[in-house]
Amino acid sequence: MASVLCNCVRSSGLRAGQPAREMATLKEISNRLRSVKNIQKITKSMKMVSAAKFARAERDLKPARAFGSGATVLYDLLKEGDADRSAPSATEGAEDVMLVLSSDRGLCGSIHSSLVKSVRAELENTSQKTNLLIVGDKARQILQKQHSDKFLVTFNEYGRLPPTFTDASFVAQQLLESDVKFDKGTLFYNKFKSVVAFKCSKSEFISPGSLGESDTLADYDSVDADVLEDYVEFSLAAVVYGAMKEGAASEQSARMTAMEGASKNAGEMISSLTLKFNRTRQAVITRELIEIISGASALE
Repeated sequence: MASVLCNCVRSSGLRAGQPAREMATLKEISNRLRSVKNIQKITKSMKMVSAAKFARAERDLKPARAFGSGATVLYDLLKEGDADRSAPSATEGAEDVMLVLSSDRGLCGSIHSSLVKSVRAELENTSQKTNLLIVGDKARQILQKQHSDKFLVTFNEYGRLPPTFTDASFVAQQLLESDVKFDKGTLFYNKFKSVVAFKCSKSEFISPGSLGESDTLADYDSVDADVLEDYVEFSLAAVVYGAMKEGAASEQSARMTAMEGASKNAGEMISSLTLKFNRTRQAVITRELIEIISGASALE
């Protein structure tokens, strides 16, 4: 009897480590499954929050879009009028200005990286000294490694709350009060197209001096420099405000889409892990039954 028991112990000892490894594997799968389920709860909650914020951003976008596009009408008319005449001489020592509108928040797909990609392409195509004004930490963090020497002003703590005209006025004021001499600047932002689509767009704005030197403007009436300066300040704030609203709607829709995709991927992973857990547990139970039956048969 003793020899039979020894033989049973030896035969089972050859696989002694395998059930322990499978139990560890079951525990790992269970922990991972629990983590994925928790992540899915978070992504679903973020999707619901983004959907509510998107509804508000889309509602605020309609009046803001007309407000922003209306401020650029004069610029477009002057550009068309001056195109038929000799181009005005550039201001001595004038530099380029690029205003980039992103935000501080992520988890919204490629909305920030695609915007920075457009800025980088524009920087490569210009030979003039360029100054960057960046709104939002996401674009600043990406551009900081290669183009930190071009930073003029950076703004953070933006994107947690809906943008207001006060925010746009502050950005425009910082640009106009800087010591940079520029004839025109470029505004980079994300333009909202639909719930699942946005477009990296850019629009131009000009300085008060360039507006006063326009030949087309002189055809209408003589305008005081103070009036032009006030108009440029207001129109620049209006353009920035419209672009901020476009970017806010694009960001919320992109985050809603990203969280929906993340929740779907988490659901697929949960199904896969659940199937793997059940198969592994069934294999452990089957092996234990085989060992019990084999040991009982050996003792008979």
